[in-house]
Amino acid sequence: MTPIKTAFIALVLATVAFQSGSGYKVETRYPVPGNGGFDYVTIDSAARRLYLSHGTQVDVIDPDNGKLIGTIADTPGVHGIALAPEFKHGFTSNGRENKVSMFDPTTLQLINKIEVGKGPDGIYYDPGTKRVFTNNHGSHDISAIDAKSGQVVGTVKVEGDGESAVVADGLVYVNLEDKDEVAVFDPKSLEVKKHFPIGVAKTPTGLAYDAKTKRLFIGCRNEPKMVVMDATSGHVIGNFPIGRGVDYAAFDPEANLVFFSCSEGVLSIFREKSADQYEDAGAVKTQAGARTMAFDPKTRKVFLSTAEYIESPPATPGGRPQRSIKPDSFVVLVVSK
Repeated sequence: MTPIKTAFIALVLATVAFQSGSGYKVETRYPVPGNGGFDYVTIDSAARRLYLSHGTQVDVIDPDNGKLIGTIADTPGVHGIALAPEFKHGFTSNGRENKVSMFDPTTLQLINKIEVGKGPDGIYYDPGTKRVFTNNHGSHDISAIDAKSGQVVGTVKVEGDGESAVVADGLVYVNLEDKDEVAVFDPKSLEVKKHFPIGVAKTPTGLAYDAKTKRLFIGCRNEPKMVVMDATSGHVIGNFPIGRGVDYAAFDPEANLVFFSCSEGVLSIFREKSADQYEDAGAVKTQAGARTMAFDPKTRKVFLSTAEYIESPPATPGGRPQRSIKPDSFVVLVVSK
């Protein structure tokens, strides 16, 4: 065998071993009935419920067996789901009607609809202030809702389109997709404290956080990258290539793994060796369109939603082919070790 061939084989074997470093793989798929678009996935790890945005409703399934528990109806253009367990309240961001549905997580019945800013997208809960926040793309701000009463208590004037957010150390960090920066605000006073430019990449969507090292992990779509940022100073530590079409990120503090779900059909995974050192743990092949996910801290599994697409000829000569979701193809992928 020639030295060149020997070196090539060694490289291939090293690459295969490297790509399987995390140990994660697609374990199973849960088919979910119904049609329509999809977006965020939220898990209630304690109650063993997985919430799936699905067109004009939210499907709720058991994450351990995929069985459908029920649906939350009448959520036009739903993007995300947030939970405030101490009040037994859940919330959905309904992008097409500029409202948030407050529901009972036990019965899945609507309690009230709340008027918020225009085009609510990402939604999340801060246990410290007992408030729910919606990132409003149409009005370029963030609405703050009292999780107990369901009343809007104020607005955060970020002047940008918020995507993913993390609540940490009494502050909220939120990606501004159109400004290529991370905004930091006080969830109590609703005052914007800092703007951290990302610089090395654009269009930030997914965001995760390590409380121990105080590092933000930012998934950017333009020149797809993971950007590691010091949450205190905003200093960029480094950046690494990821899959195309990232939309969500998660962090496992036990294994020190960072996950990025990407619509090209990969789950990019990185290992945090120290606050300033990272290595690619290998991407997991998922399915095209699987751009959002939920990480379950109990089982350490990752759940991703997606569907199959059908391409039709352009409506006009020279136009783009039209894409539609294949009926009854909505599915949840379960990725585990």
